[in-house]
Amino acid sequence: MTDNPHGALFRPIVPHKHNRVTYAELFFDLVFVFAITQISHTLLAHFTPLGVLQVTLLFLAVWWVWVFTSWITNWLDPEKTPVRLLLFAMMLGGLVLSTSIPAAFDGRGLWFAIAYAAMQVGKTVFLWVSTPPSRPRTRMNAIRIAAWLSMSAVFWIAGGLAQGEWRLALWLTALVIEYISPAVRFWIPRHGASSVSDWVIEGGHMAERCALFVIIALGESVIVTGATFAELVWSAESVAAFISVLAGSIAMWWIYFHTGAEAGSEQISKSSEPGRLARLAYTYLHMPIVAGIIVAAVADELVLKHPGGHSDLKTVISSIGGPLLFLCGTILFKYSFRGFLQLSHGVGIVALCVLAWFASDLSPLVLSILTTAIMIVVAVWETISLRPGAAE
Repeated sequence: MTDNPHGALFRPIVPHKHNRVTYAELFFDLVFVFAITQISHTLLAHFTPLGVLQVTLLFLAVWWVWVFTSWITNWLDPEKTPVRLLLFAMMLGGLVLSTSIPAAFDGRGLWFAIAYAAMQVGKTVFLWVSTPPSRPRTRMNAIRIAAWLSMSAVFWIAGGLAQGEWRLALWLTALVIEYISPAVRFWIPRHGASSVSDWVIEGGHMAERCALFVIIALGESVIVTGATFAELVWSAESVAAFISVLAGSIAMWWIYFHTGAEAGSEQISKSSEPGRLARLAYTYLHMPIVAGIIVAAVADELVLKHPGGHSDLKTVISSIGGPLLFLCGTILFKYSFRGFLQLSHGVGIVALCVLAWFASDLSPLVLSILTTAIMIVVAVWETISLRPGAAE
């Protein structure tokens, strides 16, 4: 039996059936391949405390607009022409957003803000208008979300018009508004908060969408590796660095996909409250996973270009920080559906922290090899420990 057939643009939800990710959604994701590349390059060019804060804010905005779109396309059916046209319009906004990233705190701040606010508010109003009166709870949920995003849009636009510290403060305020909104279930005066039952989703689809975004981030890392290596004079050091950073990306893939992604998809598909698990495991806990891959990509480029000598602070922070963020995200993500912390991941986190103490005395190449070795050990340990009959 399908979920409420009266919403013409809504996905039919059939028990025990996984709705596939559509080609329109994959086409839409191409914009975010570009966005991730822009974030990575901007971080590399502005690796100062202020620059890191600014790029973090931009990353959180990019992640949030993408994941909110994934919620919308989980409810609405991208095989329907109006929903496809919405995604194509969002692609235009996403390209404006992405091209504005390097100068978002300079001359293109207003363009970034307008594109972001238009995407967030626009798709939510589309959901509201597309929801028939026969689905009053879904319609009210869309109204609540639109109210919160409209409030944050005021701060985005104001920040785009402001300069310097005021822009940063206003945009941070906008992000805080948006990030707390799901946690308080989009409470608004008179109408209260949504219930978790209002967030009926197709869990397998949401899990697949987020897994594909992890692939986007890993793909950007591989592109950086290949493009940088292609420009180098090939030597023993550069080849060793190339092998090390590629092996690090493969280890990240293994840690996330070998058991975690499929187990998470299966768990959310069986959950009696898939909306609650999607909010925690996929909306929030995937942020450090993706951020870790992006930071690791910055380290990869630094190591490939300068494998010898002592590691400077930028190289240390990115080489340790990327895998550390990734492991912190994956251990929490897996805890959300397994109910226990992976010992392998915890040991990997501790090992990276210990390595950070003397990382500056190592060459970038040696540091890369050691961080990659830690990630490989984590991947192998988890694989062995989760075999039938084994226990971590």
